[in-house]
Amino acid sequence: MATMAKEDTVLARLRSALGEAGVQTSAEALDYFSNDVYRGGALPLAVIRPASVEQLQAAVRLCAEANVAMVPRGGGASYTDAYLSEKAGHVLFDTGALDTIEIDEFGAVVTCGAGVTWAALKAALNAKGLRTPFWGPFSGIAATVGGSMSQNSVSHGGTAHGISAQSALSMDVVLASGEILNTSSSRAMRFYGPDLTGLFTGDCGIFGIKARIRLPLLPILPRFECVSFAFDSFADYHAASRKAAMAKLEESHFGLDLALSQGQIGRQDGMGARLKIAADVLKRAPNKLKGVAQLVQMAIAGESAMRAGAYMCHFIIEGFDQEEAAHKARLLRKLLDGLGREIANSIPTFVQSMPFAPLYNVLGPGGERWVPIHGVFPHDQVVPFDTAFKALIASRQAEMDRHGVWLGTMFSPVGSAGFLYEIAAYWPDARTSYHVTTLGEEYLAGQPSFAANPEARAFVDKLKGEMIDLMQSHEAAHFQLGRAYPYQPRLSEQQKALLGAIKTQLDPKGLMNPGALGF
Repeated sequence: MATMAKEDTVLARLRSALGEAGVQTSAEALDYFSNDVYRGGALPLAVIRPASVEQLQAAVRLCAEANVAMVPRGGGASYTDAYLSEKAGHVLFDTGALDTIEIDEFGAVVTCGAGVTWAALKAALNAKGLRTPFWGPFSGIAATVGGSMSQNSVSHGGTAHGISAQSALSMDVVLASGEILNTSSSRAMRFYGPDLTGLFTGDCGIFGIKARIRLPLLPILPRFECVSFAFDSFADYHAASRKAAMAKLEESHFGLDLALSQGQIGRQDGMGARLKIAADVLKRAPNKLKGVAQLVQMAIAGESAMRAGAYMCHFIIEGFDQEEAAHKARLLRKLLDGLGREIANSIPTFVQSMPFAPLYNVLGPGGERWVPIHGVFPHDQVVPFDTAFKALIASRQAEMDRHGVWLGTMFSPVGSAGFLYEIAAYWPDARTSYHVTTLGEEYLAGQPSFAANPEARAFVDKLKGEMIDLMQSHEAAHFQLGRAYPYQPRLSEQQKALLGAIKTQLDPKGLMNPGALGF
């Protein structure tokens, strides 16, 4: 009875501070928000949606006074239990309404609310011919700036400018006390003394809830070239990716194996996407004749580009004019000569024209459930890991076949020294409320569906753990740690003590996203 009275009091106070619309307690809402892309967690007491930083501060103070755990959620595209609590009764903070965008063109800075999606930020900056260095993951139609800073992410602009954390100048973070901490000691640069901003990147919200993020601005380069290569061996593909990443000729590049190229990527290329690509190619071509020639080349290639090799690597190259973009493309071709063969550039052209595709890929191409597992490896561990991974899968192939499990892989550079190896696992299983709400009944009506399959689900979870263990044995680091990847076991005693002291200083009651990163 005392617990129920306490919960009722907390809810009443939160409604008073945020209004009825800012506090959700319906069974449907709690079920949806207790699931991520991969699986479900414990039910929250309530889901709150602060409409301003002041409301965020007020809600944090109320939860802290009542000793109620607080879990932040951005766009919800996580698959690492980042916002899934192991214990019920927490308050989940949906930051999606913190969506202000303030563009300072003269100062070359944009300040955005933590709930701004990368797609919304890109649209606002496009109108002014501007961009941020890193400008979003592939899931940017839903993924938020605050979420990417909390979890770290890589994709668009990553080869040239690094991961999401490297594009942050400073942040405003609401601490467990309700106070705002600004991580900047200078408006002109991030690295003025110890890097306080870096402390809050990749923290999964354990140190506080992000309210605002400031990022630098660059001009959009108006011309581009897309180049694709096919490789028959993983070793050749990795060698080419490494050489390209070191040269930094391209804006971004990514690789796909045959299964993923034909599956998840291939099914995105519907009529609506093709029309948008055609319009974008014609718009950005230096002349209409060149644009038409590009479209003809893509049409002739058809889907053969998705079956051109065991591994395919796709590059997006940008320039101030067409001559610069074409020159960089020539240098890239020369650099990779002898490692692979050039193929039709349909896939990078698609990605460049539609960088933030709808979230159809939260299910497999046949309606299967989906979870990615990734590691970022030092280069001398990449090929040995690939060999060990293929041996692991060969030993599990019979079980995979029995459960209807299949895998695909994609790859990306992480700076010049790191290589992202991401494995996507698919299995037949029932959808959760996350999939239904995210994709909608109309879309799902045209997709295959499956009955609940707890046996296959348990097998995938076991296989996922084995793959993570194998990655760890090959010195892998990870993005989006959440509760899925080991963190504290990798730390020295000095590192643990330092981080523990910071956690105690900022969150003495341990209320901020308990369990994430092992805290």
